[in-house]
Amino acid sequence: MNPDDEVDLHKDTNEKQSWKTVLFLAYQSLGVVYGDLSISPLYVYKSTFAEDIQHSQSNEEIFGVLSFVFWTLTLVPLFKYVFIVLRADDNGEGGTFALYSLLCRHANVSLLPNRQIVDEEVSTYKLEYPPVTKNSSRVKRILEKHKNLHTALLMVVLLGTCMVIGDGILTPAISVFSAVSGLELAMIKDHHEYAVVPITCVILVCLFALQHYGTHKVGMIFAPIIVTWLVCISALGLYNIFHWNPQVYRALSPYYMYAFLRKTRKAGWMSLGGILLCVTGSEAMFADLGHFSHLAIKIAFTSIVYPALILAYMGQAAYLSKHHHIESSYQIGFYVYVPEPVRWPVLAIAILASVVGSQAIISGTFSIINQSLALGCFPRVKVVHTSDKIHGQIYIPEINWILMILCLAVTVGFRDTKHMGNASGLAVITVMLVTTCLTSLVIILCWHKNFLLALCFLLFFGSIEALYFSASLIKFLEGAWVPICLAFIFMTIMYVWHYGTIKKYEFDLQNKVSIKWLLGLGPSLGIARVPGIGLVYTELVTGIPANFTHFVTNLPAFHKVLVFICIKSVPVPYVPPEERFLIGRVGPKEYRLYRCIVRYGYRDVHRVDDQFENQLIFNLGEFIISEERNSCSSGNYSSDGKMAVIGTPPPVQSGMERNLSYETQESVQSVTISYVRSPTIQSIQDLIEIDSPHLARRKKVRFMVPNSPQINPDVRDELQELYEATEAGAAFILGHSYVKAKRDSSFLKRLAIDVGYNFLRKNCRGPSVTLGIPHISLLEVGMVYLV
Repeated sequence: MNPDDEVDLHKDTNEKQSWKTVLFLAYQSLGVVYGDLSISPLYVYKSTFAEDIQHSQSNEEIFGVLSFVFWTLTLVPLFKYVFIVLRADDNGEGGTFALYSLLCRHANVSLLPNRQIVDEEVSTYKLEYPPVTKNSSRVKRILEKHKNLHTALLMVVLLGTCMVIGDGILTPAISVFSAVSGLELAMIKDHHEYAVVPITCVILVCLFALQHYGTHKVGMIFAPIIVTWLVCISALGLYNIFHWNPQVYRALSPYYMYAFLRKTRKAGWMSLGGILLCVTGSEAMFADLGHFSHLAIKIAFTSIVYPALILAYMGQAAYLSKHHHIESSYQIGFYVYVPEPVRWPVLAIAILASVVGSQAIISGTFSIINQSLALGCFPRVKVVHTSDKIHGQIYIPEINWILMILCLAVTVGFRDTKHMGNASGLAVITVMLVTTCLTSLVIILCWHKNFLLALCFLLFFGSIEALYFSASLIKFLEGAWVPICLAFIFMTIMYVWHYGTIKKYEFDLQNKVSIKWLLGLGPSLGIARVPGIGLVYTELVTGIPANFTHFVTNLPAFHKVLVFICIKSVPVPYVPPEERFLIGRVGPKEYRLYRCIVRYGYRDVHRVDDQFENQLIFNLGEFIISEERNSCSSGNYSSDGKMAVIGTPPPVQSGMERNLSYETQESVQSVTISYVRSPTIQSIQDLIEIDSPHLARRKKVRFMVPNSPQINPDVRDELQELYEATEAGAAFILGHSYVKAKRDSSFLKRLAIDVGYNFLRKNCRGPSVTLGIPHISLLEVGMVYLV
């Protein structure tokens, strides 16, 4: 539901957009945001009339279903999402994590470790709402006071995340299967499944196999396909309305919902699980807000998608109201009301549209798992960026193949729209319930509106969704068990990983070394300082990590320059590059110990490339100069010196000059970028030698220190040492941890830590892989964590 298939540069939330730009964004959003929602007519009626209710001569059933579809589309996507939920954006970003991020910034409910007050100074960490009211303050105090509520809130977010993952398995299956099922009308009933299921499986395998190429090359044709599909179903709807029953518009009256339930009773209530499929994909309007503007998404839905869907459902109802001989769901499919001369072209367009809708949810699954990684709620996996120009297009190999296997298992195992619809419906409505609950909290804590207003929002939309949720849940044995089982498995994995990560951080926090111990060792740290720069990775934002002391006591030498690096997540969608690095000292100046905190938002791209070391050395040099310039160094330090935000060199742009001069040599090509910020550091050269495309790159960073009388001799000496350490090479020091529960721990804790967490840690990718650290420069320190 959160596909990252469009260029983020299309959207500028800080500047007023022209109507031409807005209309272009609205057009593009049709292919990304509304692919899943647009193909729902393929299976809604077929799923609704699968078993619980039958089409009769009175037409009360078909008109009642049409009335339910109309009002559900009007109340949920139009009123709830377009008019209310889209306003709950986080710096222009939407989705479950955007709501959770907003709540964490306005109330101390986050379970993320290593939080700092300085993080609130990030420009995207903005709190621009009115003063706190009495009711919001009371709710805030209750949430902050009870730690169990923090965990419960995280569990709700994880539940929504897991259901999105489940939707990424179920939606491709039901979409492609429903589109291909048009072949049913061209063959014998007993034989059609032998063609429909294999063809569906072949399309799904091809779809997942092509994921590693990314969608930037074919993304531009998504919108034309969906536009063609919407025009197609609109035309079919109008044709069937005027040809079969022009009075079908009367069924839009809410009275027909009452008549439907009065006649069908329990069977009608159970059939609501099929009706709710008409809003499948509505969550994408909010989840994909970051790629488009509010206005563009609203225009696309209200002017194109909404009318087209209503016409399509009315056309199907008009046809069925005059064809009472149709008794089974096999005959109530989408293609039965398509005129025979255009049936094959419609079938081709439907298959293309279903592929576009499936691609959107698959990309969205990759994106939400990547965001879960930022929260520390998902085991480490390999994230591949499929485009250097388009931000957010990612591919996760392990998840891709798991999704494909499970999607094929659902298709082959169920082989009908009924069970797939029951499973997909429960996943969809659960995500909507989670959004409703989180939005009600945002109304109180972030918008500071009246408590009764938030309660009305929760009760009104929550009751509608609870009605559909109950109708889906009753189908547990008929397919609804699939998303429940998937959610249970993924939630267990995510919570165990998060729990183990938090316990490991708490151990590091409790066992960090005092600065007094460090000062007692002297500038040489009690051992020989050898040339080079040591990069010590740690989760701590203050203090000396325990693995460093373990390293010092077991090795006779250490590097002349040491940098403690902490890569942390901040509850914002993006951290501007110029605010990403926070640098300070550890101990007195002569120790040559630094701390670098690298901050990322939950939608930031953690790129694994060769530029990180360049940026780090550059920022260390800038910190040394700015420290002297601003008289930050006083010689007296506590556990950590004063931290400073040091800007990262901006991306390459022709004709622009900035701070430093980079020269990158790769094979026979050369690129030079000029930077002019500090007169002290003249150039940084990134020399990369490649003997073969199959060999790893060797990187060497170099900068020159000029002889200038204006430079303080101490600063020149420190820069010279940094230069010599850089020339000698860098070593990456990571902790190789083994986490073990204490003897007096409960059975559940020992099961979670000793079995679950350690199993996941051993079978997921190591930190050196996710950080892109070359093995030749890697040093691992073994540590046992008793938590």
